[in-house]
Amino acid sequence: MKERYINPFTDFGFKKLFGTEFNKPLLIDFLNEVIGSETGTIIELNYLSTEQLAPCHTDRKAIFDIYCENESGKKFIVELQKANQNYFKDRSVYYSTFPIQQQAERGDWNFQLKAVYTIGILDFIFEEDKTDNEVFHHEVKMVNIKTGQVFFDKLTYIYLEMPKFNKTECELETHFDKWLYILKNLNQLTDRPKKLQEKIFSQLFEQAEIAQFDPQEYEQYEESLKQYRDLKNSLDTAYDEGIEQGIEQGIEQGLEQGIEQMMASMHQTGVELNIIAQVAGLSIEETKRILGL
Repeated sequence: MKERYINPFTDFGFKKLFGTEFNKPLLIDFLNEVIGSETGTIIELNYLSTEQLAPCHTDRKAIFDIYCENESGKKFIVELQKANQNYFKDRSVYYSTFPIQQQAERGDWNFQLKAVYTIGILDFIFEEDKTDNEVFHHEVKMVNIKTGQVFFDKLTYIYLEMPKFNKTECELETHFDKWLYILKNLNQLTDRPKKLQEKIFSQLFEQAEIAQFDPQEYEQYEESLKQYRDLKNSLDTAYDEGIEQGIEQGIEQGLEQGIEQMMASMHQTGVELNIIAQVAGLSIEETKRILGL
């Protein structure tokens, strides 16, 4: 049976719901729930360019999923991460430096900064958290480890480990719960749940219904869905092959060989290089080197 609603973990689905002017109220409502009252209620957002260039043209650039600012100038990076990658946290920190650098002013400047928030919706669990099934909502700031007090409150990283969120509809208590339930289960729903009757969710379900797409949108979604499924299948393959090799040759060496074998297999079946690189957590250049391209 075909799905009625889009999968929000596809690139198309995520940007359809949160990355368009028409659906901006969805993003505002979601951010208000995730961040809470710390910033004050977000009233308005302006979408900013998702491609950020480094100060020097020879430096690396950053491409965000969604990048916006509210009416007071606070910046928000919203990222959908479908697979864990090497140095994922490092990348999050690196990305957050772009909104910081952009606030620099020419001439006399007192270095006062607007707050920067990075929100990561994760379709995986951090390796170091796999034994902890309770905490899935991580809010990270610069903290004085001696006192436990926040040292700098203008740089915040929020990560949602979605595989850990397992509440059923009858267990939903807060508006935040409802948002996570929708993100986790939207593509599996056949009707709008009774507990999700708020006006904001009316817009979401209307926009998420695949039958309402025009032919171009439908084609884009199908391609995005294919890439998402290829990625998930490839991750399962990489995991299985890595474990099998690990038993025979040692975990670390086995995982490395399993990933390289998976990359070669994906390439032989015509999977695009950017998908292979994302699965392996490597750059395009490193992926080409391993594949001998």
